[in-house]
Amino acid sequence: MAARKPLLRIPYTDVFAAPRVVPRNATTPAGAVAALAAFMTAPLPPGLPPSTVVLTGAGLSVASGLADYRGDNGTYRINKTYRPIYFHEFMASHEARKRYWARSFMGWTTMHKALPNTSHYALRDLGRLGHVQSVITQNVDSFHHAAHPDVPSTIELHGYLRATVCMTCGNETDRDTFQSDLARLNPAWAAFLAEATAAGAFEIKIDPTTGAPVPRSPKTLTAIRGIRSNPDGDVDLAHAPYTTFRYPPCQHCLTHPPTTEDGTKHMVEVDQDGAWQLPRNFSATDSGTKVKCPGILKPAVVMFGESISPAVKHAAEEAVDGAGRLLVLATSLATYSAWRLAKRAKDRGMPIAIVNMGGVRGEEVFFAEIADQQPGNEGVRVELPTNTVLPPLVEELRRLGPDGDHERSSNLDAGPVEPALFRDMLS
Repeated sequence: MAARKPLLRIPYTDVFAAPRVVPRNATTPAGAVAALAAFMTAPLPPGLPPSTVVLTGAGLSVASGLADYRGDNGTYRINKTYRPIYFHEFMASHEARKRYWARSFMGWTTMHKALPNTSHYALRDLGRLGHVQSVITQNVDSFHHAAHPDVPSTIELHGYLRATVCMTCGNETDRDTFQSDLARLNPAWAAFLAEATAAGAFEIKIDPTTGAPVPRSPKTLTAIRGIRSNPDGDVDLAHAPYTTFRYPPCQHCLTHPPTTEDGTKHMVEVDQDGAWQLPRNFSATDSGTKVKCPGILKPAVVMFGESISPAVKHAAEEAVDGAGRLLVLATSLATYSAWRLAKRAKDRGMPIAIVNMGGVRGEEVFFAEIADQQPGNEGVRVELPTNTVLPPLVEELRRLGPDGDHERSSNLDAGPVEPALFRDMLS
């Protein structure tokens, strides 16, 4: 099905201006780590809690082999015709849902096989050291959830791909279970996916030196069949017969038909194999609302054009308000939902550090009053990969100790111990 011209514009797909690195010597990994260590351990302005909240974006998962949107090799840079599906399109069109789930069916293999990288585990370690209490992520890959399920706590601003959610009853279905249902309903697609997987089309290879994905060989099935991977588990298949794809309904709504305000039962209609289908008196472009078409499953993510739930929005704001510093990692802050959190931190007087390859939306606002020569206490802007600076930052903070004073923490272990100090304890 050909994609229609969007009613909503994808924000900031052009390249941002190059950043001003702060402090000036933070252009090297050693300089960046020193600046970030100073940032993480400096005394905070009066009234701010002694903790750090982290805001992450798609660039954090590039080293895990996933595509991002606005990086140097991001989808918006190399595929100018790409655009994600919009929420209203997904809900309004049976054909649009076929197209979405077919592409997601192919892409789930990569998403499922990918693992958290050193940046995710470095955030885990920063939490264990007591430097970071919460992470707000725009990512839907669940890597934070896997790498640090407890500390630091994670707020998934845009939801997660590990489940689907029913737009009628709100019940969630595990994505692996849903994937099995898709394979059962689409045996030809499942066979093609198995062939592509066996040929290495979705194989993720990581350079052990840089931690970055290794480009696939042009001889792989990726080039032969025209498979193109996009962010969030979306795989583009040129000339694919999306209209043949089938998807299951919400099993709860299927067995417990929802009731409307007038008491009418709305049955979920399925074909002979149990695939969701439009009611007989509907066309393929009729609105898929809760009343007219119950049992529609959607990925448990916030789609373009869809609003973040008030509960998640409030939790993210509370995380910012409960911290004294903001560390922004691997995001251009192009989406307003993320940028407004950084602006909220700025308005509260919180020092801000940004680690991102390439420019960031409106970043001059965050560093306008910060001198280039300050060591990082007041703010940091680094243009280096997160997996280059976060692991050594963890080690540096371990050396500095809980008080951020290397000399003091080192002296605690230096020199002989006077036995008289323990006389009372042994008596």
